[in-house]
Amino acid sequence: MQTNRPEVWQVLKQHVSSEVLLKHCLAVEIAMRAYAVKFAEDVDYWGAVGLLHDVDFDKYPDDHPHHAREILAVHGYDDQFILDVESHAREWPQERTLLQKTLLALDELTGFIIACALVRPDKSLDNLEVKSVVKKMKDKGFARAVNRETLISGAADMEIDLNEHIGFVIEALAAGAKAPEYQELPLIG
Repeated sequence: MQTNRPEVWQVLKQHVSSEVLLKHCLAVEIAMRAYAVKFAEDVDYWGAVGLLHDVDFDKYPDDHPHHAREILAVHGYDDQFILDVESHAREWPQERTLLQKTLLALDELTGFIIACALVRPDKSLDNLEVKSVVKKMKDKGFARAVNRETLISGAADMEIDLNEHIGFVIEALAAGAKAPEYQELPLIG
């Protein structure tokens, strides 16, 4: 099973062609890696799960993530890794691990935070404040597809204050956006 980032990135690019989806996967990877550091977990493993979490979405948007197994097994990923990737399905039938709770909590929040940054005059994550994200969460017309309850319950399931969670993810994304490994496909731009 491969958790080496360049190889994981190549697996993702074999199955995802949408630039928007690739950027989303990168954002989730960045935030997963940051939380892995915070929780003293395996950074490469958590990052690989984040990067590959939507590996089947391009081909099976209406039945996602239920085709991750057939795609990832071919690349040598084991049952636990595949289970971790699949665990961000809303209707997950079992108790989630910390990694799985984190993935679910980050899936929509990363995109929401980037959307908040993109409507700013500087289109930057650097000066984005938690209060601005919280204010946008109250605006039902902004990023309508994002389920606000998922944003709130994700932090609660991780047992982290929502504002702290948002701030942590903003910082992680801002730092990640400047990292050399993310320059091939910048998060914003």
